[in-house]
Amino acid sequence: MGITTSTLILVRHGQSEWNATNQFTGWYDCDLTSQGVEEASNGAQLIKEAGLLPDAIYTSLQKRAIRTADIILEELDCEEIPIQRSWHLNERHYGDLTGKDKAAVRKEFGDDQLHAWRRGYNTPPPPISEKNPFNPNNDPQYEGLSDIPLTECLADVVERLLPYWKKDILSSLEGGKTVLIVAHGNSLRALCKYLDAISEDEIADLNIPTGAPLVYHLNEDGFPSQSMPVLERSLDEEVARAAAEAVARQTH
Repeated sequence: MGITTSTLILVRHGQSEWNATNQFTGWYDCDLTSQGVEEASNGAQLIKEAGLLPDAIYTSLQKRAIRTADIILEELDCEEIPIQRSWHLNERHYGDLTGKDKAAVRKEFGDDQLHAWRRGYNTPPPPISEKNPFNPNNDPQYEGLSDIPLTECLADVVERLLPYWKKDILSSLEGGKTVLIVAHGNSLRALCKYLDAISEDEIADLNIPTGAPLVYHLNEDGFPSQSMPVLERSLDEEVARAAAEAVARQTH
């Protein structure tokens, strides 16, 4: 492929409105909070201080990721950089859990079931109902999409993300380029699982921090040139770990 020490920057969107209210968000298209805007801005400053400038940018179709990318580009003064958007980078579809409070789900179904739905690799939540008031499947931007999911586990996200990574994103890294992906907790967990060869059991413990850039240096095969824990790839490991711990506490 001709990739020579290319650079991949991964950023999870800043705190969203439903992150703040502890609701299962998935494909529901909520916006950033004021804290989320600040997190995106802080992440941009870390990228700037590291002297990194993306040659191409990829986001999901969801507002919280798009706004985070826009904030980063404005801070870097490089708004002319092309942005590719795809549903393949969307957050995991939480099915009929969409809109539900995580603490209420724990109370109704118990710790084990909540953990299986939230962190289990092969356990999708119940499919979304047409009666769910937050059903995102009727969003016009997904019209014509033949394989729109009704629910997903992390394994499903891996399955729909990896072909897009290999076919579309990887080629943008050729020639030592720098690529920025702004996406979501589970779509980035899926990519990290692949890049770092994380097992199905171990991936349950990985929490992607909001707004804290993770940087991968990739070899000519498109894999990390150095093996290390994901959070050690952060441009500010202390901030990343604190943010990841906040994500882990969301069911409490």
